[in-house]
This record gives sequence, C-alpha cells and structure tokens, in this order.
Amino acid sequence: MAKQEKAVTKDMLIGMQVIDAEGRLVGTVKDVSFIVGKTGISLYVESKKGESRNIPWDEVQAVGDFVLLKPEQTQAQQAQPTCPTCKGLLTYIPQYQRWYCYTCKKYA
Repeated sequence: MAKQEKAVTKDMLIGMQVIDAEGRLVGTVKDVSFIVGKTGISLYVESKKGESRNIPWDEVQAVGDFVLLKPEQTQAQQAQPTCPTCKGLLTYIPQYQRWYCYTCKKYA
C-alpha cells in the first residue's frame, strides 16, 4: 500500500518546535522564508536565546507534532566517493541511484 503524501501549510508550521536528530530543541518556527536567487523555502527559526536562523526545507526529515531535522552529515559522509578500480572520483547518477566511474566507464 502506498504511503499517502501529507501537505504541510505555513499556518501549521508557525509555532512548531524544531528538534534536531539528537533530540535537542533548536527553536520555534516563526515564519517560512524564501532566499532571493535560490529555489526552495526555509524555516525561519528562533531559539530560546532569541537567535534566529534559516533552516532549508531539504534539511527537514519529518513534520508532525514538531519539526524533526535530518542528521547532520560529517565531512567524510559528504565527500565524493572514489572508484575502487582506478581511484578516480565517482559521479552519482540519480536516474539509476548508483555511482558511475567515467574513467572506467562502469558503475561502482
């Protein structure tokens, strides 16, 4: 059975607490924002200390009673993988959801 998509409105988001992947309170959603020259939306979040920051929507894992953020990736996780054969950089091909080596002309 396919999972039903859930729409989230601006009014639903405003006032929600934002929790990071470690379970720590990041702050409360004050508004939804757009960054000029970029696509997508961000959550305008204010911490208890009054500090504000924009959290890009693609960093959100789930929305329910609160907003849950995705785990932060370490530098090692963000690094582009290398080919096990030639040690060259691999390219991710979203259509096939696989890494490809253009030097060896094969999928890793």
